[in-house]
Amino acid sequence: MFSPNMPAEVNSLLQAAVAASSVDQSRAENLFLQAQTLDSHCLQTYFALYKFYFYQKRLVDAERVVLAGLEESAEQGGFPNDYRQLAQSQPKWNLYANDSTLFYLYTLKALAFIKLRQGFTTDAQLVLSHLQQLDPKDLSGASVIMDLAAGITES
Repeated sequence: MFSPNMPAEVNSLLQAAVAASSVDQSRAENLFLQAQTLDSHCLQTYFALYKFYFYQKRLVDAERVVLAGLEESAEQGGFPNDYRQLAQSQPKWNLYANDSTLFYLYTLKALAFIKLRQGFTTDAQLVLSHLQQLDPKDLSGASVIMDLAAGITES
């Protein structure tokens, strides 16, 4: 999705990690980490690893990888890593210009969801408000998380 030119060896490691994730989480984690070590610029490795940690309910680890993914995608895209600064500057970026920009938005959405799952509703809503400024057309699908956050604050 985010890395059309993913090296074959990275792809093989990610595929093996996904296959192992339901039977041997330790092996899966090692494979995900190997893939990321092999190519730390491959955004797909961040995506796969933070999803793995999220599904393992290792939210602190998932958040750590999300933040690293945001940093890497911002570096690749040539824009500031801090979403608060990015939203304030109202960049005129083309969301379709490159994979790093879309990855950034999807990963920011993941950060908001992780914050919700950790019980940090206010933090999640702050991330979501900035994400709404960055992605007014909701290309990332963040409105689903926004609805979830609204439901949590209403109850």
